[in-house]
Amino acid sequence: MNNLPHTEVLSGEGIETIHKASMRLLAKTGMLVLDFPRALETFRENGAKVEGDMVWIDEDTLMHFVSMAPSSFTLLARNPDNNLPVGGRNTFFSPAYGPPFVSDRDRGRRPGTIDDFRDLARLTYMISHLHHAGGVIVEPNDINVGERHLDMLMAHITLSDKSFMGSVTRPDNARDSVTMAEILLGRQAIRENPALLSIISISSPLRMDDRMLGALEVYAKANQAMILASFIIVGAMSPTTLAATIAQQNAESLFAIAYAQMLNPGTPCVQGPFLPTVDMKSGAPCFGTPESALALYACAQLARRYNLPFRSGGNYTASQIPDAQAGYESASSLWPTVQAGTNVVLHAAGWLEGGLTTGYEKLILDAETLGMMAKYVEGIGLTEEDFAWDAYGEAGHGGHFLGTAHTLRHYETAFYQHKVFNMDSFEKWEEEGSQDAYLRANGIWKQMLSDYEQPALDDTITEELTAFVAHRRAEISGHEPRSEWDTST
Repeated sequence: MNNLPHTEVLSGEGIETIHKASMRLLAKTGMLVLDFPRALETFRENGAKVEGDMVWIDEDTLMHFVSMAPSSFTLLARNPDNNLPVGGRNTFFSPAYGPPFVSDRDRGRRPGTIDDFRDLARLTYMISHLHHAGGVIVEPNDINVGERHLDMLMAHITLSDKSFMGSVTRPDNARDSVTMAEILLGRQAIRENPALLSIISISSPLRMDDRMLGALEVYAKANQAMILASFIIVGAMSPTTLAATIAQQNAESLFAIAYAQMLNPGTPCVQGPFLPTVDMKSGAPCFGTPESALALYACAQLARRYNLPFRSGGNYTASQIPDAQAGYESASSLWPTVQAGTNVVLHAAGWLEGGLTTGYEKLILDAETLGMMAKYVEGIGLTEEDFAWDAYGEAGHGGHFLGTAHTLRHYETAFYQHKVFNMDSFEKWEEEGSQDAYLRANGIWKQMLSDYEQPALDDTITEELTAFVAHRRAEISGHEPRSEWDTST
C-alpha cells in the first residue's frame, strides 16, 4: 500500500489538453488494424468509422467503452495469501520480462535456457518483495519456440505459488495459458477474478496487428486481465516532444482497452506504457532519463483520470553488468515509478542491457531496492507510539535511546534491514574479503537456490497439467490446430 501523495507534473488543465490531443489522434488520424477482420467488424458494429484497415473512433464512443473497465480487481494466485489487489493505492513488483539472454558473474552473458528460467522462477518465488512471478523472465532458447510457453507456464505453476502472466505470442498460446489457469484454479473461479495478467503491446505508432489482437480477444473473452501498453522508444516510435508522445501512447492504449470492452464489458485492463528515450547519436534506447520520468508521472495522472490501474517503470538500465551505471539508472527509473503511484511494476528486478539480458545478481540487487521502496511508501506514522514519549523519560537529557523499552519494542521493524548492501567499517569489510555488492549478490542467489523448497501442489492438478502439456506438444509438433480440452475442474 502506497500511503504517500502522488507526484504530479501536470495541472488538471494540462491533463485535459493531452486527453483532447489523444481524442484528436483517434478521431482524425486513426489506428491501423492489420490482418484481423474480426476486429474491424467489431469496431464498425460499435460505432467506429472503418475504411479498409483504418479505424477512426470519436471521443464519446471511445470513452463509453473505456468507462466499462473496472478501476480495480483482484489477481488470483494458487496460494490465496499471494492474491494481488490491482488498482487504487496498491503497488506490486514483478521481475524482468522478455530478455533472450541471461548473465551471472561466473558464466557471463549467454542465451537463456529452461534451467535458467526455472532457477529465476525459484528465486522470484523466494524474494518477498517480488509479489508476482512474472512471465518470460528469460527466453528458454533450448526449447522449440512453438512449445516453450508450455514449459514456462509449468515452471511458474509448479515452482511458485504466486500469480503469473500468460503467453501472448500467438492466440493458441493465450488459449493454452487460460486452460492451464483453469486446471489450476477452476474455470468459474478465474471468470470471477482473473488469474492471468498478460501484456498486449501496441505496434507504435498507431498500429495493432493480428497477433496482439488475437491474444487480446482470447483473454478478454475469458475475463483475464491485460496490460494494454504502447512500446515506444521516444524520438523513434513517437515524436521527440513529450506532449506528443504522451498523447500518442494514451490514444493507443485507450483504443485497445475499448476493444477489450467491446468483446467483454468489464474485462480487467491496466493502462501504462514503456517509454525510454532514444540516443540521438546511436539510436539506442536510454534509461533513467529525466524525460522518461516526466512522461511516467504524466501517464500515471492520465490513468487516474480514466479510473484505470496503471503500469510502468521498473529497475531499468542500459548497462551490461550490475555496475555503477546500472545502479544510478535503475534508481532514476524506480523512484518516479513509486512516486507516481504505479500499480503494476514489470521489470522491477533483473533487467540489464536495455532488456536484452536478465541478470542473476541484478535480480538480487534490485530486490534490495524494492525492499527499501516498500518501507518508503509506508510513510510517516503519527500515533502516540510513534512519538515515543516514554523513551524520553527513560533516556533522559543527554542520554541515548539504544536500550530504551521503546527501542526494544521496535528495533526489528524500525528501519529497513539490508540484505545485500554492506554497512560495516572499512576494516571489517576488508577482513571479510573486500567483497563488493556484485560478489555478495552472487553468493546470495546461489545460497537461495540451495535453500529452495518447492511449494506443494495437489497431485491430481499436476497430473492434469502434465497430460494437457503432453497433448499440446503432440499437436504443436504435428502442426495440428489446437483442439478443445476439458476444463471442467
